[in-house]
Parts: sequence; structure tokens; C-alpha cells
Amino acid sequence: MITLIGKDLAEKELVFTYNKPAKECESCRFKSSCVDSLEEGRKYIITDVKENEQICPIHDTGHVNVVEVEKANITSFIDSKKSFKGSRVVHSPPECDIKCIYHEYCFPEGINPGEKCTVENIIEKNIDGCGKGYLLNKVILKV
Repeated sequence: MITLIGKDLAEKELVFTYNKPAKECESCRFKSSCVDSLEEGRKYIITDVKENEQICPIHDTGHVNVVEVEKANITSFIDSKKSFKGSRVVHSPPECDIKCIYHEYCFPEGINPGEKCTVENIIEKNIDGCGKGYLLNKVILKV
């Protein structure tokens, strides 16, 4: 998918989370090719940077580059019983109210609860130290 990103950010392999368009984007002639195809709260990775450059007043450099992006893979903890490479799972964060060192993996940015994804790879099995005693594996999810 094609979008526009600040010239100083336009680097291949850069991962970013799209939040929402700035107020100035509403009347911009590039809105449809810049922000309309992106989903709020989703992580993307830049796969290619094009030479094309446009003027954009909301970026520090005053310019944006055309880039190709795709949804970024998400590193997450999931129930060890559901973590098999290639398996399709529904993202369901554990019931947990503890703000521990693993919180960002149990509740990763860029994926919503209930969303279907595929386990691309298992990074680590049976993570030790879950405060709730859950048996979790650290995995890479493809949304």
C-alpha cells in the first residue's frame, strides 16, 4: 500500500504506528493517498521509499516522501497451548491487571483484541515470571 511520510522518517524497515490524521489533513489534496488507507492504532513497516517528494506543512522538514508500507508483524505473548508456527489464532490478551515487565507483550500495540492473525514464528517457549502464572510463549504474529 502507498502512503506519505515525513521526509526525515522515510527509511526502509522503519516501523511506525498510525494514530490519526492531523486536523490539517482534512483539506489536503493528498489525503486519500496519504492517510485514508491507514488504520488507526495499526503498526506498519516501510518496505520501499520512492523518490517522489511533496510539500507538507505538518512535518518538521515541510516535505513528505512516497513510501510503500505493509502491516508490521507484532511481537506478543500468547497462551502456549495456541502457539504453533503457522497456526491461525484470535488475539486475546490475558485477563490481567498487573503492570509487569511483560505488559507490552501481553497487550501489544498494533493489534486489537479479537483480531485474527497467524503465528509466524515462536521466539521463546514457556516464558518464566508471569505474575498470574499463565503459560505463555513469545511469538511473532502476522495480522
